[in-house]
Amino acid sequence: MTQEQRAACAEVIAGPRGKIPSPMIAWLQNPELARRGQQLGEVLRFHTALEPHLVELAILVTARHWMAHQVWTSHKRHALEHGIDEWVIGTIAAGMAPVFANQRDQIVYNLCKALLEQRRIPDSLYTCAVAEFGQRAIVELVAVVGYYGLVSLTANAFELGLPQNQAVELGDPQFTSAPGQ
Repeated sequence: MTQEQRAACAEVIAGPRGKIPSPMIAWLQNPELARRGQQLGEVLRFHTALEPHLVELAILVTARHWMAHQVWTSHKRHALEHGIDEWVIGTIAAGMAPVFANQRDQIVYNLCKALLEQRRIPDSLYTCAVAEFGQRAIVELVAVVGYYGLVSLTANAFELGLPQNQAVELGDPQFTSAPGQ
């Protein structure tokens, strides 16, 4: 590794993750991208107005949308640690819509699905989400979905963490021997 790559790795290891996140393996081709990408991820995982389980719910919905096995496997563990029920995780993995007892969870799920499937947030959902969470949290939630779209695409493009992190519940990732591997 170059000095810049080592510095980017040292920075992330010193942070709350304590390790190199998988997309950074590819991003290290551009150390500045790796450094800034992981910083954005750190903000979105650990420093938002959203409760940690809601961030993990948004990440799972995004990972499922992109069929990102490595991202799903990693964040499924985090989701369980933050109290998301296994049946919710299984329902999302199966491509079905869970019905949540908690209104906040339902709003986050619905907003993420709308963004990923319709590329928009319907006015009524937006109004409900802002009333429940506030504008800042909605901006952060949209950023989580966008960032983890990038993470998912990076993981898929370079088959990061596969086959060891294949999520059986998502089906066959159809390995392609990514360039450079």
